[in-house]
Amino acid sequence: MPREVISTPAAPAAIGPYSQAVLVDGFLFCSGSLGMDPATGELAEGVEAQAERSMLNIEAVLAAAGMTTADIVKTTIFLADLTNFATVNAVYARHIAEPPPARSTIQVAALPRAAEVEIEVTARRPG
Repeated sequence: MPREVISTPAAPAAIGPYSQAVLVDGFLFCSGSLGMDPATGELAEGVEAQAERSMLNIEAVLAAAGMTTADIVKTTIFLADLTNFATVNAVYARHIAEPPPARSTIQVAALPRAAEVEIEVTARRPG
């Protein structure tokens, strides 16, 4: 089964040995997205701004694969502090298409670059 690497300069470049996303058999597996500005590589200030930037980065990767948030089937949100759940949830809800995909939210001990939130998605190409 062939794999196609999806990459766009409209989202931050990988900060390690991984791809922004990989398309396999109609499924797009997106790496976790921090709230980093793709132009500067800087992390946004605060959890709300990081969640917003993360969703914009995800939308850019989806667009590079010819998809939108309507194609997302599963989301995982990693939070450094679960007390930020409502804030991140509100940002996420503004970006996600109805009906919303399946989702998990997990508190973790730490995230790369001391980020407060990281979001990853899996999407399926229609058809």
